[in-house]
Amino acid sequence: MKKMTLLASLIAIGLSMPALAQNAPQPERLKADVEKLVSFGTRHTLSSATDPKRGIGAARRWALTEFEKIAKVCKGCLKTELIERQMTSPRVPNGVNIVDVLALKPGKLGWDHVVIITAHIDSRVSDVMDFTSDAPGANDDGSGSALVIEAARIMAQQPQTEATIVFALLSGEEQGLMGGRLLAETAQERGWKVSAWLNNDIVGGTLGTDGRKVENVVRVFSEGIRASEDAAGQSARRNSGGEDDGPSRALMRYADRVADKNGDIKLDVFGVRRPDRFARGGDHLPALELGLPAIRFTVGVENYHHQHQDIRTEDGIEFGDTVDKMDFAYLAKVTALNVETAKALALAPPAPTSAKLGGAVSSDTTVTWTAAPGAVKYRVYQRRADAQDWTLAQELEGTQTVLKGLIVDDHFVGVSAIGADNGESLITFAGLPPRR
Repeated sequence: MKKMTLLASLIAIGLSMPALAQNAPQPERLKADVEKLVSFGTRHTLSSATDPKRGIGAARRWALTEFEKIAKVCKGCLKTELIERQMTSPRVPNGVNIVDVLALKPGKLGWDHVVIITAHIDSRVSDVMDFTSDAPGANDDGSGSALVIEAARIMAQQPQTEATIVFALLSGEEQGLMGGRLLAETAQERGWKVSAWLNNDIVGGTLGTDGRKVENVVRVFSEGIRASEDAAGQSARRNSGGEDDGPSRALMRYADRVADKNGDIKLDVFGVRRPDRFARGGDHLPALELGLPAIRFTVGVENYHHQHQDIRTEDGIEFGDTVDKMDFAYLAKVTALNVETAKALALAPPAPTSAKLGGAVSSDTTVTWTAAPGAVKYRVYQRRADAQDWTLAQELEGTQTVLKGLIVDDHFVGVSAIGADNGESLITFAGLPPRR
């Protein structure tokens, strides 16, 4: 009887918990993961790859073990992998073996629809070549690494999606974005069709250098004119007025809509119209160079005393990237936004690869687009050329339409793909084809 009563009580407790609470990122678990990463002393790319307790190698092996634990719990729904390559850069003139730690959750469309969530696992102090001093790297980028692992824990328990999801911890970011380049080139070499790349770097703090506190904003950086476009492509984009509508910019807007729709996250997306912070960079930039839609999530305000600094105190100011300077409730919110954005993208078909406009010297606008795998219908959007927000114009099953009475000179048009469960892709901007 006591066993039955206890079972009934446990069932009642479980039923009373909201689904969001059961699947929500846990601040305590995120903190434990960051503390574990810090415990390796330094994760500098040039630190030991073989020491069992200290250095980048020990950190990567721990991360791989965490992914393997998640895979075991979900009965093999994740596949783990290490990708590696000997690489050089100005900060690694003699070369080093760069290793990225991956966990892959196969989707129904295989490699024809891929969503990637990344962070870099390496750390540094003031001297970028100092690989012996303690470099805790709590927020930069233990926060992003913990986010990726937590996202894998949560999403592994969810049903299979249309997209294959890749959770990746990258090495060599501080030495020249090497791990990001390795993953981007691997994706290209393997023929992955990447629909979205969500990069997380410095996502766990709320106190700025000047004392301001920002708890409810995350900055999302995106490129406008594409780094990968050739001269003909850039000319076509300029002639179409699409400087603000490349795939990266569409992905930023998508994350913003996800934040608005998921009010429980309590996080506002500040969409910054730059590829990254001023004169700085991150692991999503090599992805952009190869034409992959990529964005960067970063805290609403940074504290430069706690980035790339030797641990010390000067004039009463504490320097160093340590766990006590972080806000794990905030990190949980950024993790939730990543999970919800990746989930929405993965449940939907990929976006149409291209969309084209016609209608010069006409009162009507014609739109054609490529079919998207898994799409059951499409949404055609329009906006005036002086507006920021899209308005739904039509929903239809074909791959072409005529927008009666819409003068193409004065409007922009975009198309998204809709799946059987009503999941929606990114919006593909419709423009002029390149002149070759």
